[in-house]
Amino acid sequence: MIATPRKARYALSFTSGALLASEAAVVVPVYLRGDDWASTRTQVKDGNLLQGRAASSTSRVLRALIPRLQILSDAELQIVADGTSTERGHLMWVAACRRYDLIGEFAEEVLRERFLTLAGTVSYEDYDSFYRAKAMWHDELDEITDLSYKKLRQVLFKMMVEAGLLNTQGRIEPALLSARVAECLNERTPSDIRFFPTRVA
Repeated sequence: MIATPRKARYALSFTSGALLASEAAVVVPVYLRGDDWASTRTQVKDGNLLQGRAASSTSRVLRALIPRLQILSDAELQIVADGTSTERGHLMWVAACRRYDLIGEFAEEVLRERFLTLAGTVSYEDYDSFYRAKAMWHDELDEITDLSYKKLRQVLFKMMVEAGLLNTQGRIEPALLSARVAECLNERTPSDIRFFPTRVA
């Protein structure tokens, strides 16, 4: 009998902050000056560049932020550093989708799909249905507490709002990607435009 291969476990450590776009605007220019993440982390902490109330809060944010930034290309990081707040929000959403498969699959299978089928909204109930379906193949989703489950859901919806993809009433906002952001996303196969509510292929 051939065993069914187990799917890779979902990383579920995205509850620190949310999109972290404003923090990225501070951290990325430091990285671009030296091209070294360890040095960047030290400079940001020592200079209290994120203006955290405690060193522990800065460390927590950097633990969440840097792995996302490391997934972005040099061209994408440059846009995060010098682009508009909209461009930065879009790229930080992409970073979250690449870093956390659960977010990326939700973006493609629920957010984008509901936009394309003219559903118009995304609700907690849509997330709950999506999560239950994924839990059939991922035991780790059944292992988290109810409190953690609600926190993950809350943070994901906050990310979508901060990225300008959803309003606070749950209505989907079509993504108007800039030409240079779209160009970066199209360099990957499949294109990472799939993470957005847009009719652009």
